[in-house]
Amino acid sequence: MTAATRPHLLSLEEWDALGEDSSSHAELQEGVLIVSPKLRPEHQYAAGVLFSVLNGATPEGFRAYPEVDLILEARTPASVRAPDAVVMPQDAAKPFVASDAILVVEVLSPGTRRTDLVMKRHEYAEVGIPHYWIVDLDGADVRLEVLTLVDGAYESVGATGAFAATAPFAVRLDLDALR
Repeated sequence: MTAATRPHLLSLEEWDALGEDSSSHAELQEGVLIVSPKLRPEHQYAAGVLFSVLNGATPEGFRAYPEVDLILEARTPASVRAPDAVVMPQDAAKPFVASDAILVVEVLSPGTRRTDLVMKRHEYAEVGIPHYWIVDLDGADVRLEVLTLVDGAYESVGATGAFAATAPFAVRLDLDALR
């Protein structure tokens, strides 16, 4: 038996070289490739409705994107997240960097719940994303946690049913329609 080679932390260039893979959901967390199962149909539906609503409400000069790579840290060990939706300036350079995002949205899944609630909350605040929305489909009501960055930390407000935001732009969302 031979010893396995020691794995190493991926650089952004190595991440890019992996190419696209539609059979799973992948992110890069501090150089470690995190692969999770393809998203459940309920998750995909909710993310699609959210993207559609955001896309229709996004002000001139901005665009909503569904599940695009968002570079949090380009230096090795690199970090790249793929939020369910992100709103960026229309002229943002590609590949997208997190510091350009004005809103990031995650729909919780059983396999990523802790990462979305804890790790990404910390990461997104650290890179200065001003608005982070977390959608929870579990439970009797669909719940939205609206996080706003204030002095380097997120302040949280919860919502169910009909939701109307004024920041980062005006948008109305029927949370029950996400199921």
